[in-house]
Amino acid sequence: MTSIDHAKQSVRRRVWDLLEREGAAPPGVHGHIPDFVGKEEAAARLASLAVWRQARVVKCNPDRAQLPVRVRALREGKLLYMAVPRLATPKPFYLLDPAVLTVPFEIAATSTGAPEVAPTVGPDDMRPVDLIVCGSVAISRRNGVRIGKGAGYSDLEIALLTEAGLVNTATSIATTVHQSQLLDENLPHADHDFSVDLAVTAEEVVTYEPGRERPAGIMRERLRPDQIDNIPALR
Repeated sequence: MTSIDHAKQSVRRRVWDLLEREGAAPPGVHGHIPDFVGKEEAAARLASLAVWRQARVVKCNPDRAQLPVRVRALREGKLLYMAVPRLATPKPFYLLDPAVLTVPFEIAATSTGAPEVAPTVGPDDMRPVDLIVCGSVAISRRNGVRIGKGAGYSDLEIALLTEAGLVNTATSIATTVHQSQLLDENLPHADHDFSVDLAVTAEEVVTYEPGRERPAGIMRERLRPDQIDNIPALR
C-alpha cells in the first residue's frame, strides 16, 4: 500500500467507528459504503435540486445507502444505470427502464433484484449520463474530495463511461451521505480519484466549484492485477 492508501484507510476507519458509535449506521459497517440513517431524507433533498429534476439518465451505485435514490429515479421516469457489483460481467451495468420493469421498483433497484429483471449493457449500448450518484465513506467539506470503501470500482465505472464519451466535465457527480461523513479537512486523494460536485445529507446540500479537472479515462498503469483479472470490461 502507498502512503496515500494508508492515509485513506485511516480516514475510513475513523468514519466507520464514528458512525457505529453514534448509531448512524448498522453494526458491521466497516469495509462497506455506510447504510446510513437518514438516507431517505438525503435522497429527497437531492431530488429537490434542479440538477436532479433536469436529469433524464442517472447512473447510480448498487449500495443500500443509495437505494432510495435509485427508487426515486425510477418513480420519476428516469432511465437508470446501476453498476453490476464488482463490475463482474462483460457488460458491467444494469439497464433499469421504468417503462418496462414488471416488478416493484424497490425490488428491481437492488443488487439482488436487478439481475433477475434487468439486462446488462456496456458503454456501447448506453445513453449519455446526465447525473452520477455515488456512495462514499467520507467527503471533504472543503473541496469535495471523496473517499470510497477502497475497492476502486466507482473510479473505474466513471473512467469507463468517460472513455466512451458518455460522461464529461459537465456531468454532475453527487453523493448522499450522513452528516458525520462530511469532514472539515483536506482528505488524501490520488490522480485517478474523482471528486464530487454535490454532497447531500438529510440536513444540507454542499456544492463545489463546477468544471474541475477529472481523470480523462482509465489510467491503465494504475490498475491492479486483480482488477485486470476480474473485470472483463478492462480486458
